[in-house]
Amino acid sequence: MTESPATQPADGDVCQRAKNGLRPERNGSAKSLRRGHERRAERPRCPPGEGEEQEADAEEEVPAAPRPFAESFEETPMLVAVLTYMGYGVLTVFGYLRDFLRHWKIERCHIGREKEEQTGFVPLYQDFENFYTRNLYIRIRDNWNRPICSVPGAKMDLMERTSRDYNWTFDYTGRVVRDVINLGSYNYLGFAENTGPCADAASEVAAKYGVGVASTRQEIGNLDRHEEMEKLVAEFLGVESAMAFGMGFATNSMNIPALAGKGCLILSDELNHASLVLGTRLSGSTIRVFKHNNMQSLEKLLREAIVHGQPRTHRPWKKILIVVEGIYRSSLSTCVPIHTVRSTPPPCLLLWWSKSSLP
Repeated sequence: MTESPATQPADGDVCQRAKNGLRPERNGSAKSLRRGHERRAERPRCPPGEGEEQEADAEEEVPAAPRPFAESFEETPMLVAVLTYMGYGVLTVFGYLRDFLRHWKIERCHIGREKEEQTGFVPLYQDFENFYTRNLYIRIRDNWNRPICSVPGAKMDLMERTSRDYNWTFDYTGRVVRDVINLGSYNYLGFAENTGPCADAASEVAAKYGVGVASTRQEIGNLDRHEEMEKLVAEFLGVESAMAFGMGFATNSMNIPALAGKGCLILSDELNHASLVLGTRLSGSTIRVFKHNNMQSLEKLLREAIVHGQPRTHRPWKKILIVVEGIYRSSLSTCVPIHTVRSTPPPCLLLWWSKSSLP
């Protein structure tokens, strides 16, 4: 059987067939599904031979892999970075000078201090923390802890205040700054609003299910809404399954040791919350840290872990657990999608996703 010019590959390309549709690498393992789809799209298609029409039709039904997500962040201008560090440097120098004046009773210090009777006790604050609070934070704290007089929604109203002693104390003027964009609230889903779809849905669910289950899900605290939420979270993240836990520090610190142990590897984001860090340490697993939100750093550690395996023995890791946070704020941990990849090595790859935990 001869091939027609329409079916012959261009520029002398040679069609190669594989039973699973993926070309093996040099080490014998197949490329990832995404790369396989990209290579399949670039490679000229071979005409189906005898008994291969059904396989070709089945290959057509495979959905195309999603395009890789590219993420970019705005770089801080050099002038802004230099001026910021210079400002902190000037405040630090003057802070040491003012501490010298306070030591000799030349300048009065308004900040609270521990009594002399408490000298032998463990200090409540570190030395530099006290220094930073009284010399740097006090001068710029008007940018934080702003009192509001409205619902903390997407926009809110601020109470205007002034200070006559360099932010040691504040006086309220009675005026209100309205419609200020809210960038520092825990109102992620809009539940703080007293009107709108979130408030209506919350009141409807509270009337039907109550405000809480008052028990763990293992005993009498499991509802159909919990299982529905787990399915929606897994579908949204594109993973096999998800687990929902009660909020709290122990969600991360106590459940991670149940998923990983000795002979397992945990890849942790460098800015993970203390509850996640404690859980990884309690598990007894080997811990490696990747750069914050840096997929290249995570991929490099994954490749090294799969290729080299465990130290000294070079056996495959029992599990590889990737620990990241969904929202890097001091909120509570709620959802834990777990993605399991069956491969050799490693036997299984897990993804622990947390919404952060208590401060």
